Amino acid sequence: MRRRAARRIVPALVSMAAAAALLTPAPAAAAAAAVPADKPHVLSRWTQTDAASHRAWATAREHRDAWAAYGFDWSTDYCTTSPDNPLGFPFRSACARHDFGYRNHRAAGTFPAAKSRLDKAFHADLKRICARYRGARRASCDSTAWTYYQAVRLLGIS
Repeated sequence: MRRRAARRIVPALVSMAAAAALLTPAPAAAAAAAVPADKPHVLSRWTQTDAASHRAWATAREHRDAWAAYGFDWSTDYCTTSPDNPLGFPFRSACARHDFGYRNHRAAGTFPAAKSRLDKAFHADLKRICARYRGARRASCDSTAWTYYQAVRLLGIS
């Protein structure tokens, strides 16, 4: 009788152990699912006012799959309800980085402390775009950039 019971129990235990092994994530898989500890540093580095910060963000955006483990929100509505290319000035990329900063700092709980810097980085990005122009066209671009900056500085909430 004992042997019969053992014959039934042993296969059941083996099946249960195999199922548990299949359902338990491997340590490497669990580690891959964790958000990297340097996420706040990377986010800060990509949302500074200097051109190098903008270039680093733009490169990461082009290769965002490589940054998937960080869980960044890359979504954008560009310049929201304002034109993305006012008077022909290509502000779309600056608006996308500004959205990136707002959305990810909000998710990280650091938005209130970062908002001023994010808005200044937006203005710096716009001014770098305007630096491509000369004369009256440059003055027009700078004026438009200032208007966009003031709008986000005073009204930017998301």
